Parts: sequence; C-alpha cells; structure tokens
Amino acid sequence: MPRSKRPKGAPRPRTIPLAASRRLFAKLRERLSAGNSSLAELVELIAAELAVEVCSVYVARAGEMLELAATHGLRIAAVGHTRVRVGEGIIGLAAAKGEALNLPDAQNHPEFAYRPETGEERYASMLAVPIRRAGRTLGVIAVQNSEPRVYTPLEVETISTIAMLIGEILASQGAADIAAAGFGDALARRYSGHPLAPGIVRGTALPFGRSPGPRHVLAEDTAAELVRLDQAMADAETSLDSLVSEHLPTGHATREVLEAYRLISQGTGWLERVRAAINDGLTAEAAVDQVGSELRRRMRKVADPYLRERVADIEDMIERMLAALGAGTAKPEDARGMVLVCRRLGPAELLDWHQRGIAGVAIEEASTGGHAAILARALEIPAIAVEAGATEAARQGDPVLLDAESGALILRPDPEVTALYDRALAARGARAAELAVFRDRPARTRDGTEVTLMLNVGLAFEIDQLTRTGAEGIGLYRTEIAALAAARVPGVAAQAAEYRRVLQRADGKRVVFRTLDLGADKLLPGEADDQVENPAMGWRSLRVGLDRPAILRKQLRALLMGAAGLDLSVMFPMVATVAEFRAARDLLEAEAARLDEMPNRIEIGTMLEVPSLLFQLPGLLAEADFVSLGTNDLMQFLFAADRGTPKLAGRYDVLSAPVLELIEGLAAACAEEEVGFSICGESAGRPLDALVFAAIGVDTLSMSGASILPVKALFAEADLAALRPVLRELRRAGAAGSSLREPLTAWAREHGLPI
Repeated sequence: MPRSKRPKGAPRPRTIPLAASRRLFAKLRERLSAGNSSLAELVELIAAELAVEVCSVYVARAGEMLELAATHGLRIAAVGHTRVRVGEGIIGLAAAKGEALNLPDAQNHPEFAYRPETGEERYASMLAVPIRRAGRTLGVIAVQNSEPRVYTPLEVETISTIAMLIGEILASQGAADIAAAGFGDALARRYSGHPLAPGIVRGTALPFGRSPGPRHVLAEDTAAELVRLDQAMADAETSLDSLVSEHLPTGHATREVLEAYRLISQGTGWLERVRAAINDGLTAEAAVDQVGSELRRRMRKVADPYLRERVADIEDMIERMLAALGAGTAKPEDARGMVLVCRRLGPAELLDWHQRGIAGVAIEEASTGGHAAILARALEIPAIAVEAGATEAARQGDPVLLDAESGALILRPDPEVTALYDRALAARGARAAELAVFRDRPARTRDGTEVTLMLNVGLAFEIDQLTRTGAEGIGLYRTEIAALAAARVPGVAAQAAEYRRVLQRADGKRVVFRTLDLGADKLLPGEADDQVENPAMGWRSLRVGLDRPAILRKQLRALLMGAAGLDLSVMFPMVATVAEFRAARDLLEAEAARLDEMPNRIEIGTMLEVPSLLFQLPGLLAEADFVSLGTNDLMQFLFAADRGTPKLAGRYDVLSAPVLELIEGLAAACAEEEVGFSICGESAGRPLDALVFAAIGVDTLSMSGASILPVKALFAEADLAALRPVLRELRRAGAAGSSLREPLTAWAREHGLPI
C-alpha cells in the first residue's frame, strides 16, 4: 500500500507539550459553554492545537456500525459515507475492546481495514480512543500522523480527556449505544474461567463496571477541585471505616485482609497523579476517572497476578472516591439472588456487596491469591475469575448460571442447561449432606489404608477450616500471604504474634510453616524489579532469604518465639541444593541459640520442587526431618512448561508414568530413611490424583479445605488393592509419558467411585 515517507533531514513531528493540552482544554471549555460548536469545528480545533495531521470522530450507528462523522485530514467526501463494523479495523477494534490503541504503523496491523475513499494511506501512526459515557461506547476519536511513532502517555491522556468531552456531546444528541446495538443480544453465552471460591449459583446478572463517568470534565477553579479531592478521600476512608466497624466485629478474621487493603489503596503515588491532572485543568471527578482508566490500560499488559491485584485495590478506592464526588454508580440495596459480573473487585467492595446479599461473583481480572479471592473464600461466596468480555455481554436482570466448581459463567442459559443445573444443585445439596458425615472420620480406604489429610492455608482465619473439614493439621502455611497483603514484611514481634495465633487456633494439631516465598514476581517492599524473563526460576524464596539473611533470620526468630512451649515445624521453599538447606537450617539453629524460651520440639524440612534436589536425595534425607513435594513448581520445572501459559495447560500431567515413577521412588526413599513425606500441590486435592498417590505409597496429602471431604468420601469407597494392578499395567503402557488420567477416570467410574 503506498505511503509517503519522511524526507531525509526533515524534522520529526513534535509531541504534545503540556502547555498545548492546557490551552486546548481552555478553548474547548469556551466552545462547549457557548453550546454552538459542531463536531467538524471541534476536530479542526483539536488538530490545530495538538499539531496532528488527522483528527477524526466516528459515531456509533444502529447495527454495530461506526460512521465517520467529522474529520480534519481525511477526505471530507468520506464523512457520512465511510463505515466500519464494531470489531472491524483499528477503529472498530478500539470500540469493541473499549480501550485505546496506540499504533506506530497502523496499516500493517493485522486488523487494519483500508477504506480508499478516506485517503488515509498517507498516514502511518494512529491513536484510536473509544468515546464512552456511563459504561456505553458511543464512538471513537482517532488522530493520525504520516510519521511512524508511538504517541506519548501525555498525548494518550489528552485525547482520552477529549473523548470524555465529546461523549457528553454525543449523548446529548442521542447517539446509538454499541453495547445495546450488538453486544446485548438475547443469545446464550458461555464464558470460561477458573474457580476462586467454590459453589454453584443460579440467579440474575448484575454487571457492574466502571462508574458512568464525570458529568463535568473541565474545572473552573483548580484550588476548589483540590479541596474537593481531599474531602472525597476523607469521605472514602470514613465509609470504609464504617463498613468494617458495622459489619465486622473486633477480632473478626477478615479484618486482616481489609487492613492490608487499606495500606495499599491509600498509597500516595496514584493520588499525586490525580492532583497533577487537576492542575492540568480537570475537575476532581474527571481526574480520578482518568487515572483509573490509565491504570486499567497499563495493568492489562501486566502478566503477574499479584501486581494486578494491587491495582484492583487502588481501583476499589477510586470507586469510593468517585461515589464521594457524586460520580459513582448506584448500587441496588438488595442484591439477593444476583451474580455480580465485573472487571475488577477489591476486598472492601466485595464486603459491601456481601452485606447487600450478593449470591456470587465473576471477575474478569482476578487471581486465586488476591484479596477479593481470599475474602470470597472466607465469606463463602462462590466466585470465579472469568474471561474478558463477560461484563460487556451481561445485561442487568439476565438469567445467569455461575459454576465456580468447573469455572464457567453462562449468561441467558437455554432451558435445557438451566434444568441440568437445577438437577445438579439438588444433587449438590444432597451430596453436601452425605459428605458432612465424613468430617469426624479418618481418611481411610475400603481396604484399610489410612492417609493423613492436611490443609493448605495462608491467613490465620483460615485455620477455622480444621474444624469444618476434620483435617488433621496444616500441611502448608504460606507465611508470605500476610506479608504480601500488607505490602511489607512485618517486624519480629508482629510475626511472632501471628504465628502464635495460628498455633493456638490449631489447638495442638501440627502446623507446617513455610518461610517467606518472596522475590521475582512477588517483590519485596522497595525492591527494584529486574524484569527477568522467567521469574519462577529467578531470585525468589530461599534464595532471597540466604542473600538477605536479616529478613530470614527475623522470620525464624519470630517462628521460634511464637512457638515457645509448643511444637514447631519449619519448611524452606525453593531449595535447589543440600548446601542451601544446610545454610538455612544453620540460620534457624543460630537464632534458637539466642533465645531463652524455646519450642518443645522443632522439625525442619524442605519443599521439593526443584528437580536438582532429586539427585541429592541421600544427602538431603540425612539432614531433613520431612520433605513436601510441591507438584505445581516441580511439574513446570520438570517439563519446562510455565504453568501460567494457557497453551500448555493440560499438556503435561502429574498422572503420567514418569511423574508417578518419580513420586513412588521418593516416597519409598523417605520411608526407608524414616523421613516424613507429603504432597502439597494442587493435585493433592483432586480426588482421583489423591487416590493414585495413596496407591503408590504416599501417606500424607495437603490440600485446600474444599477438597478434604470429597477426598475422604472417595477413599471410603476405593479399594487400593484392586487399583494397584490396574495402575501398574497403565504405567507400563504409558511409559512414553502420556497422561493416564482418562483410563484411570474410566476405571473409577466403572467401579462407581465418586470422582
């Protein structure tokens, strides 16, 4: 496609200076106040002030179409004639995704749609920003230049602010709503996801995205807007304090999560950006909204779930501030029977919805270790992390099915699907009653083999699951969860108090404390991000502790102090060599030598998740009291398969001959040396996997609380003596490494086992 190039020696196009954006906002304010400016006049003004070669506005029309309504730089004859469908071309893609597209070479983008009547072949770079109001996409504004370039953050923010203003104009003129025109059809839609908190809900949809947007964008009095901002911040904090004090009594477990949220959401960095936007001429609500939009755009590109969750906490506070400024979204007082569908959700917001009676939650951007997920499990609200697009597709009041067991959200389900889930819900109720009888029974197979079932937890309030499930202890207490939630490593006294509280709640049952698993993708406070390509194999866990021994020594001292007079089990993560284990154990013994009060008994063990440790077993077993196999990390290291890569999900299976060979040999070696052995990865909580592990000699499994009773129920009906010869034959046939899951599942179903 023909395109002009910048002549040799010609100056590069200048970017938008701050003064130009402020001058433009002032002129736009004057034009809009007069109320007589057309879109054609506005695009001429924008192009002149920002020194862009093209400025165009596309307006939504019926039938999922976007029509060129005004332009400077493209051929005027194309106005009113050029149309693209939503999702077609760069303009249509920006409208469909609801986010800005900043492209240095738009015409070579795979989605570029050429329209010869516009004459746009001369232009390379394009910034396309959706025009949105009250959660509706009304059109797109685009700027273009012939020089290939990426538009600066200031330019993106400036065009985004202009889009807000044009949204007001289009809304007043009755522009079509893209969401209503195309995305809100009556067809059934199924969105996949992964469970955050278990449960199945049949109810009605309550989509809850961004606030409707500010009614006033440009400020008349900057000083007054800064005062409004400070007052809104104070009001937001007051509303949070009221929420916690009214609904969570002192000492309630979920206060830990909310207090950690408060520390993060009240950070000063994003507030400074809001103040800077106000100084640029925006109202307080427009500045808060703009910063929230920019955070959302940036964090969509971040893969790390922990970092994304921290921004969710900030966005939670942003929504509270918008509400205090009169720009928030109204919530129904009674949300009973409703399933909340949203892009992000912070813990305070979830608690607020819980008080309104919400039945379930589907969040587009969430992780199992995030604050919202932790709180959902504590409040027993079924929740899933759902794929993008669900919020846009959902309409308030639509029938909806939330399956937080398999991970699915079904909007407007067909009657046959609804009937199927009704039967499943009835069966689930009956099954829950059946499972309850196993709470106080040991995990014992039909042929008499007993297996110790333990819990994986990360906060003190989760210890209550011991009573509800009948688990025999805590096989993995993730000490870093509280530190990550608080965005800091607590001091020795605070850590010691936490560990003491955990042991007291466990009431004499064994608790295995894993030392801090920090570093790489879970950065220490104040630690620079080195942007390593493979953070799972980077500077993390015990490597951090040995390189920064002060942090590890403080934690070990706190563990010893917290367990004074009680039994203590300490487990080191990410151990790659016996020398590393020995060095960590020496630090623990050195701290013990400094204290007067000691635990009654100390066990020291290691996670086995790095394959290199498998080749040092004799030395390891001579020094460790116990070993816990972490299948999550071991699998990704063993098969060089990043567990966060969707394309590799299910490609390698723990129920394959080579992995089972490894586990069986490890269990036998530990038994021979009288070293405790357990499995604590996710697979330990899958009933079929747990049964196979028991069949090859694993006598201790650690899992989530939701898995304990189903695993007990399966064990009670299974005969390991009947399974072992079948398993041997399948392993022999699958020695090449293929998964044995399908034939094992068939065998279990053939024998009527509840997998």
